[in-house]
Amino acid sequence: MKDRGYVQVYTGNGKGKTTAAIGLAIRAAGAGYKVLFAQFVKGQPYSEHKALERFKEITVKQFGRKEFIHSKPSEEDIRKAKEGYEFVFSALKSGEFDVVIMDEANIAVFFKLFSDDDLIKLIEIKPKNTELVITGRYATEKLMERADLVTEMKEVKHYFQKGVLAREGIEK
Repeated sequence: MKDRGYVQVYTGNGKGKTTAAIGLAIRAAGAGYKVLFAQFVKGQPYSEHKALERFKEITVKQFGRKEFIHSKPSEEDIRKAKEGYEFVFSALKSGEFDVVIMDEANIAVFFKLFSDDDLIKLIEIKPKNTELVITGRYATEKLMERADLVTEMKEVKHYFQKGVLAREGIEK
């Protein structure tokens, strides 16, 4: 097993944050690592779930409703995010997973479902050899300062602006 796990943040307005995290999850599974892929503010099925199910080393959990949050979060949004946070907290404390991915956790913070201080607490309690990956737009300065690696996806051009909706197998 690796002797040191780092904290990675994938943020920015460009496409590819979740996709990068999925790539890391598959690479880690290929190395025999046990991976938790926890998705926040997402409750609908995505094509990546079918792919990730093929890896016995990857556990996928969703903590969101079928509808995405566009303005004020509902009580159910808040409850599901807190449930997810507690699940990840327990998973980190247990040391059961080598890699823990919190997909869209930055969006959960943006919508005040939990705080960036809560994310910092996870960094503080994670086992030394566990890799923690946090994705989503709007990563806070405090989180980026604490991370070991920050990648910003920058949107230069996107076909969504021409009316192309999310396509199965590509964006969903």
